[in-house]
Amino acid sequence: MPAETFEFQVEARQLLQMMIHSIYSNKDVFLRELISNSSDALDKLRLESLRGDQVQADTSDLHIAIEADQEKRTLTVRDNGIGMSHDEVVQLIGTIANSGTAKFLQELKEAKDAASSEELIGQFGVGFYSSFMVADEVTLLTRRAGEETGTRWRSSGEGTYTVESVDDAPQGTSVTLRLKPEDAEDKLFDYASPWKIREIVKRYSDFITWPIRMAATVAEGAEPETETVNSMKALWARSKDSVTDEEYSELYKHISHDWTDPLETLRMQAEGTFEYQALLFLPSHAPQDLFMQDHKRGVQLYVKRVFIMDDCEALMPTYLRFVKGVVDAQDLSLNVSREILQQDRQIEMMRRRLVKKVLSTVKDMRSKAPEKYGTFWKEFGRVLKEGLFQDFENRDAILEICSFASTRDEAELTTLRSYVERMKEGQEQIYYMTGESRAAMESSPHMEAFRAKGFEVLLLTDPVDEVWVQSVPEFDGKPLQSISKGEVDLDTDEEKKEVEAEREQQQQEYAGLLTWMTEQLGDSVKEVRLSSRLTVSPACIVSDTHDVTPALENMYRAMGQEVPQIKRILELNPSHALIGGLKKAHAERSGEEGASTELAETAELVHGLALLSDGGELSDPSRFSRLMADRLERTL
Repeated sequence: MPAETFEFQVEARQLLQMMIHSIYSNKDVFLRELISNSSDALDKLRLESLRGDQVQADTSDLHIAIEADQEKRTLTVRDNGIGMSHDEVVQLIGTIANSGTAKFLQELKEAKDAASSEELIGQFGVGFYSSFMVADEVTLLTRRAGEETGTRWRSSGEGTYTVESVDDAPQGTSVTLRLKPEDAEDKLFDYASPWKIREIVKRYSDFITWPIRMAATVAEGAEPETETVNSMKALWARSKDSVTDEEYSELYKHISHDWTDPLETLRMQAEGTFEYQALLFLPSHAPQDLFMQDHKRGVQLYVKRVFIMDDCEALMPTYLRFVKGVVDAQDLSLNVSREILQQDRQIEMMRRRLVKKVLSTVKDMRSKAPEKYGTFWKEFGRVLKEGLFQDFENRDAILEICSFASTRDEAELTTLRSYVERMKEGQEQIYYMTGESRAAMESSPHMEAFRAKGFEVLLLTDPVDEVWVQSVPEFDGKPLQSISKGEVDLDTDEEKKEVEAEREQQQQEYAGLLTWMTEQLGDSVKEVRLSSRLTVSPACIVSDTHDVTPALENMYRAMGQEVPQIKRILELNPSHALIGGLKKAHAERSGEEGASTELAETAELVHGLALLSDGGELSDPSRFSRLMADRLERTL
């Protein structure tokens, strides 16, 4: 078949140009990415053969070969792994199927320095495309194991690429680069040089579990030989003292396809009746797809150093989906599936220990390395809080390592432990408020009495906060109390005695107004009552103690769940002139002709103002505007 010419997807073309002309300084990593892709292909073929899949392929000598031709200025990275079909080549190489591409490109353009652009490139994971940093042309030849026809893909990285079928392609994949001229000023080295290739392999890919072979240096006239240039030593099986931080970082980059160093490395070794080794990593930044439904999670599973599964979800809960690493078990079957693992008692035991190790590491980080913890919480705090309603066994441990904004300090976050230690004498609850932003909550009427009396309030702005507070009743014996739900009583026993008579009198004076307003606004509110939380505002809207909050209602509806409309409570401030005037007008004029309509409109306006100050939505904004304009006109 003749070669077909295709145009790159727009985002892919832009990305290629940015890679080719990038300010990314360390171009050596292109070889690491190609070797990593080859290693993945070998892993997949081994896995299919172990599971008894009908793969027509020889797996007796799986390896990676690197061939350099200094005269022709070409470099080839070849493997005899799983290979790709024609459709897979077009889908995986010709396009970038990621909804975050446009955003990524914009951020990359705006990156001010090399370090920030490297971090963005790492987040996106564009391994194959890095070849164009060092090559004028890239040719990919591949044949999927079990198929007869191969595919050749070729591009100069400009606007198009060609794809053609090939009859005599060997099983696996080879990537051949026609190298650019050496340019020391641009840090473009001679990548056809055997010593440079060996240096890169040793630095980045020494731990790869498959042999990486190259032509050996032999005496002139001698038979050519090949040699394995990587040690193939599993880092998790070596003693801690014999592994450098650089080696750990390279393993992390290999399994995560990230180009930046991990934030923290965790080692585990269990011996006895059930043996396994684990090497886990906490990334230094969140991937772009962390909150996408198809985000891959879990760690790599090995059995006796044989790769079994990528993204083993059974080993890591969803709220720790950012954790990367390797778990190597000694007593599992090589022929396991995801379904079998979900029921396996040993896997469950490993999972529990891995989770506890991660949580204890974060706790230690908070006390011993606060800057690292700050980075971790900024990147992954929202995800970790999902565990508060998913993992009841570890809920207390998660609460201990969570940090929250509070009214005490605008810049510093606080832990629940620190909050409890600062609680005022006689304070029994941990007060919190949920909302879209700190500014909105600090200006909320609900905050008035707490600010006046000096009570600290946690300010929870993440959408997940609306969910977990419903399932966490207390911390350290102190109930969590929303300041926008239920009754609020901040007075001490002495203060209660002082104002008891005044409150009883107010309750009697306002009884008629409260009953009337409850009837007038019955379609919108559950009850109208006097407030003890307001000091400045005339009124506010609150939820009943066990009601779902409006924000949570909206979240459920956005997910397609039907939620009945919940009526809320309108609280009035008896000390406010508007409420006092409304009481007086109701007492004097409620029986007059035309006065009832005017008073009802005033009650409607008070309710609307309370809704708006709480960030709510008016059921009829145009009517509210008309009533407000009418009242303003009368004051002129």
